[in-house]
Amino acid sequence: MNKPPLNILLANPRGFCAGVERAIEIVEQALLKFGAPVYVRHEIVHNRYVVEGLEAKGAVFVEELDEVPEGVPVIFSAHGVPKTVPAEAEARRLFYLDATCPLVSKVHREAERHARAGRQIVLIGHAGHPEVIGTMGQLPEGKILLVESVEDTETVAVDDPNRLAFITQTTLSVDDTAEMIEILQRRFPSIHGPKKEDICYATTNRQQAVKAIASRCNVMLVVGSPNSSNSQRLVEVARKLGCDKAMLVQDADHIDWSKLAGVACLGVTAGASAPDVLIDQVIAACRDRFDVTMEEITVTSENVQFKLPRALTESSAVA
Repeated sequence: MNKPPLNILLANPRGFCAGVERAIEIVEQALLKFGAPVYVRHEIVHNRYVVEGLEAKGAVFVEELDEVPEGVPVIFSAHGVPKTVPAEAEARRLFYLDATCPLVSKVHREAERHARAGRQIVLIGHAGHPEVIGTMGQLPEGKILLVESVEDTETVAVDDPNRLAFITQTTLSVDDTAEMIEILQRRFPSIHGPKKEDICYATTNRQQAVKAIASRCNVMLVVGSPNSSNSQRLVEVARKLGCDKAMLVQDADHIDWSKLAGVACLGVTAGASAPDVLIDQVIAACRDRFDVTMEEITVTSENVQFKLPRALTESSAVA
């Protein structure tokens, strides 16, 4: 039986970014150095496959520090945490490792810098996302105002328009965020912005790669978890660029094959927390059902690397 033809356009860059790789390696190296169990506050990255793989090696994931027993290492996730979390860990004398992505930490430092300068801060982001909770938790309540939409940005009330700054979540839509920044700059001409944009290189690059293929695709599959902000943004970008049938799939088992009936060109990409193995499985599943030809579309190359915490590279052990 002949399989129907399917041309796959594979977006590049896709999948893991340097911050995600670093966070996962921190958990793996902590398990090697200190032995199981190692506790992790919140999912280390937003991907169930990754989390379950680390659980199998001895990682224990919890939502709050009061679930962490005495005498075991605890790791903070890549999304960052409010200042109250390391303070609580220190009060309990817990040994902790901070796997916050350095690009998220950059935003935290910006918030502190603006606060020292006496500026109120507008944060562009999504309420309830761990990164936003962590960023807002760098300063006392009320110092950071959250805006989630163009409408919020048009109506946000500030204390002093001449003492104001903005920062952003690192995993937002580049285009949507640019529109909101333009509104802030129109409403508050003296507002201070970051020296270098807060949306991270990986988010930007993956969105650019989607833009390069979206108009050519009948359907696009974005491999990623439902709670992954950067993965959700890839779906939105694809739809805005003309691929109305862009959809998020956690893995090959979650593909609705009825949506691919009669499709001639399929786009495939993955959010920054999705491992290569899940992308490979999606492509293999397509090959089982279609006569696949594949073209990789590359918009840029990435060579970013982040260092591990010194506690993992030194010979010292947990006290």
